[in-house]
Amino acid sequence: MRLDSLRHLYERPGPFASVYLETARTTEEVANALELRWRRIDEELARAGAPAELRGAVGELVADPLEAAPGRAVFAEGSSVALTEPLAAPPRREIARWSPLPHVVPMLAQRGEAVPHLQVLADHAGADVIVSCGGPKRELSVEAADWPIQKTGQGGRSQTRYERDAEETWRLNAVATAEVIDKESHGIGAEVIVLAGEPQTRHMIMEALGKDTAGRVVVAERGSRAPGSASEPFQAEVDRALAAWVRKGGAALLAAYQAGPYATGLAETARALREGRVRTLLLRDDPSADATLWIGPEGNQLAADPGELSDLGVELPMEERADAALARAVAVTGAELWFVPELDSPDGVGAVLRF
Repeated sequence: MRLDSLRHLYERPGPFASVYLETARTTEEVANALELRWRRIDEELARAGAPAELRGAVGELVADPLEAAPGRAVFAEGSSVALTEPLAAPPRREIARWSPLPHVVPMLAQRGEAVPHLQVLADHAGADVIVSCGGPKRELSVEAADWPIQKTGQGGRSQTRYERDAEETWRLNAVATAEVIDKESHGIGAEVIVLAGEPQTRHMIMEALGKDTAGRVVVAERGSRAPGSASEPFQAEVDRALAAWVRKGGAALLAAYQAGPYATGLAETARALREGRVRTLLLRDDPSADATLWIGPEGNQLAADPGELSDLGVELPMEERADAALARAVAVTGAELWFVPELDSPDGVGAVLRF
């Protein structure tokens, strides 16, 4: 994943409050439990030195019923919230941290790889297309022609013409759907396109797609535009297709890591990030990790030994969580981050290098 959306955080001087909290408000009892959890978080931040005005801004956010979600990550600096993101599930750990850098890695790990993709449900009448690219989803409806749609088997001497007209309507809608898929796929750099619906329509759409787009299509056997159709079977196929893409991508990166050039361990990886040589940072997903690095004020100033930063002119190197320092360096150097379940590295950290 790219971390471009986090760069604005690192333009702030810090320090930051980083809060991970279960924020569901489904019942009055759950809402009361949230209030108690926030009180504990607030006390931890106060003991760590976070100012009252900043804590108040975070508390106001998590108490807002309009911001209810299974979980929430909040990053605040100065006197205001700098970034917040709802979590699809309660956080794996509740966190209250006051530190030089925002502790974003738990949010990124829980979010997972955002795969740009399209979901397409098609039939003779057109298609419903959902475009997903990490932010809010866009829903499109495609319909080029609406009559005639069905072959009736009636019409006497005109039956052949009716059937021919119906097939032309199907073709026009399939071509229009393919054009939308091509356009949206190129627009977001879609990695996966999941296509479901009427089999004949799927075939016509595939014939009309550009070669590059067609190569990204996964055909799903379950899913329908018919009114009242259940959405869960199609969504399950979408989820499987995305998970398969992530597994394939992870395997390719691990193969590239083994082939080299690569950096392994915190010290080597920090040095490679400092020198702008990292293409993809590989980080073992370990919520219990607590290793540290030394950092300077600039995003690419990080090292396992504070003396390395002193030699580069950093007057007062600060000790910080290694994952927070690595995430900042990834964001500001234009590298990518990929979480892996295991990595052949002494620190669970490595990198595929550009050179």
